[in-house]
Amino acid sequence: MTFQTVNLVFSPQHQGNASFGMSVFNLGNAIMGSGILGLSYAMANTGIALFVILLVAVAIFSLYSVHLLLKTANEGGALVYEQLGYKAFGWPGKLAASFSITMQNIGAMSSYLYIIKYELPIVIQSFLGTKADEWYTNGDYLVLLVTLVIILPLSLLRNLGYLGYTSGLSLLCMVFFLIVVIIKKFQIPCPLPEDVSALNETISKMLNATLSHPNTTAVDYSEDACTPKYFVFNSQTVYAVPILTFAFVCHPPTAALLSMQGVANVSFLAMFIMYLLAALFGYLTFNSHVEPELLHTYSRFSGFDVILLIVRLAVLTAVTLTVPVVLFPIRTSINHHLSASKEFSWIRHTIITVCLLAGTNALVILVPTIRDIFGFIGASAAAMLIFILPSAFYIKLVKKESMKSVQKIGATAFLLCGLLVMCGSMTLIVLDWIHNASQDTQANGH
Repeated sequence: MTFQTVNLVFSPQHQGNASFGMSVFNLGNAIMGSGILGLSYAMANTGIALFVILLVAVAIFSLYSVHLLLKTANEGGALVYEQLGYKAFGWPGKLAASFSITMQNIGAMSSYLYIIKYELPIVIQSFLGTKADEWYTNGDYLVLLVTLVIILPLSLLRNLGYLGYTSGLSLLCMVFFLIVVIIKKFQIPCPLPEDVSALNETISKMLNATLSHPNTTAVDYSEDACTPKYFVFNSQTVYAVPILTFAFVCHPPTAALLSMQGVANVSFLAMFIMYLLAALFGYLTFNSHVEPELLHTYSRFSGFDVILLIVRLAVLTAVTLTVPVVLFPIRTSINHHLSASKEFSWIRHTIITVCLLAGTNALVILVPTIRDIFGFIGASAAAMLIFILPSAFYIKLVKKESMKSVQKIGATAFLLCGLLVMCGSMTLIVLDWIHNASQDTQANGH
């Protein structure tokens, strides 16, 4: 998922002005985002071979949906996602597109705030040398503080002129992150170091987890834990496909960005390679110990590290500046639906902004892990944007092909596949939540 919303900048009139290389950069920037931090976790819970199969499948499906979207945009004469929905199915289609994009952006905002919640306490501890029990190293307090002091004032601006700088910075941060992940694979030994403080913390967490989840496996520091697995099936495997779909979503700005399929092919290939390398080297470094947010995993097994500190500062800067950018289209969409014909109102503008940030902060504080955000949004909004809406728009708007043509049959099969992915993933994720909740209830009861 992107670190920014490109269709704010690349409006239809700018289409065709960018070179091939710049178009590839723009689309790659639209794809790359916080989803890359969860890919190693997905690989740890599927195994290398199964993960590669799923990654290839999701990449091909995403590329095919871009193909459908571009053909539909040419046929329907619209470059904005919501306009395609309106041309295809009227107001229900427009609302479906708008709702899916809004959910995806809320998921993106939540994932960025989660990164602040996870990483900022580590940065503060590194600079001040304080313990984790101080109030100013509490992630919940810090995410609220950053929201009030930095994100809210930036979000209240009517124009986001720094957007172009943010987009370039975000992609560079992720490239830097990937390079560091590869380097650290050869610096962190396996079996992982048994640092006394880290080990005590791990044992404490392990005991607590064992009490609440009797089937939880203890942390394994043996040589066997360093052996990569090629096929893994467990309760967390269900999150793999949603995490991958969340990582590959780029579709709202796609039609406005592209004039040729070749741009999509090169961009998706580049992102596929980056995603595979990040997932593989992150997994090979920590194996089964990978957390849902890869960068946070390094804090468990390595002490003060200047390179990792620089990565954290860069990522924190990027996500903090990006939250207002992602909030912008959500607020614009809500404003349009509530008062399309009214003039701009600072009161309405402020109320919508505060409500969105308050709701997202509450979500980040109450939901236990970023994995749940990746999973839920990937299984719902991302599935809609990758599978369901592009194929539905194509079937409805491309009139020159009959329903018996290979293209329409393929689009119909793609639509059914999307429904299966969405319903199946959501069902399994909800069942996992219920199972975990019941275990917690039983543990607390005893």
